[in-house]
Amino acid sequence: MLPTPTRDPDAVKGVMFGLTAYTMWGCFPLFFALFDGVPAFEILIHRIIWACLFLVGLITLLRRWTPVVAALGEPKKLGRVLACALLIAFNWGIYIYAVESKQVLQASLGYFLTPLVNVALGMLVLREVMAKLQLVALGLASIAIATQFVMLGELPWISLLLALSFGSYGLFRKQVPLDGLSGLFVETLLLFPLALIALTWLSWNDTSHFLQNTSTTSLLVASGALTALPLMAFAGAARRLRLATLGFLMYINPSIQFLIALTVFGEPLGLIQLATFVLIWIGLALYSWSAWQSRPRYAAAS
Repeated sequence: MLPTPTRDPDAVKGVMFGLTAYTMWGCFPLFFALFDGVPAFEILIHRIIWACLFLVGLITLLRRWTPVVAALGEPKKLGRVLACALLIAFNWGIYIYAVESKQVLQASLGYFLTPLVNVALGMLVLREVMAKLQLVALGLASIAIATQFVMLGELPWISLLLALSFGSYGLFRKQVPLDGLSGLFVETLLLFPLALIALTWLSWNDTSHFLQNTSTTSLLVASGALTALPLMAFAGAARRLRLATLGFLMYINPSIQFLIALTVFGEPLGLIQLATFVLIWIGLALYSWSAWQSRPRYAAAS
C-alpha cells in the first residue's frame, strides 16, 4: 500500500497566515468607513504616524533592529526605499479616498488589475519575457479599460492609480534588501517627519480631528496597528508558501472588497462595469493558469 500523504504543518500555517492577511486587507473598507467626516489626507497622516510608532514597539519586542540599523546606516541606498514610501503612501491615500467617496468597487477593480500591471511592468521595465497567455490576459485587461472609457466616457482612474502605484511599489520593493516588517518601518520612518509637519499644520489651522472625540481619536490610533498586523501575517505566509500559492490567495482581498461594495455599501454595478470585471477576471484566470503551468515541478522520490 502507498503511504498516506501527510500535510506539511508549515504549509498549513502559511495558508492560515495568508488567509488572515488577505482577509484583513479585504475588510479594510469596513474600517475606513467608520471615519465620519475625517478627510482621507488626515487619515493618511495618522496612519503613517501611528504605524511608525507601533512598529518601533514591535521591532523592539521582536529584537529586529539589526536590519533596520544596517539600512539606515547607508543613506545613499535609501533612495529606492523613499520611492517605495512615497508610492505606498500615495496608494494608501487613494484607497482611503475611494472608501470615503463610496467607490469601493473601483478599489476592488484596482487590486484585481494589480497582478496584470505587475506583468506589464516586468515586460516594459525589467525586459522579462511574457508567456502567450499572460500577453492575452494583458490584452483583455486593456480591452476592459478601453470599453469602460468608450462606453461611459471616463476612465476608472481610482482603479488605475491603485494598480499602477501598488505595482510600481512592488517593482521598487524587489530591489530593497529588507524583510516586510523592517521595510515597512523604514518606509514609514522616512515619511514620519512629513506626516508630523502635516499634522502640525492641521492643528495650527484648527482643522485637525485628532482629540476632538474619543471615537475618532481611537480609530486614528488604531489605523497604525491595522496597517502593520496584516503585513506581519503576510510575511509569515511568504516565508512558508510558494509564490504560486500566494498568487492564488491574493484574489481574496479584492473579492471581499467587491462583495462588501455590493452588499454592505450598496454601490451600483452597471452592465458596462460588470463587463469590465468579467474581462479582467477572465484575464486573471488565464494569468493564474499560466503561472501554475510554469511553476517548478519536482520529481517524485523513488
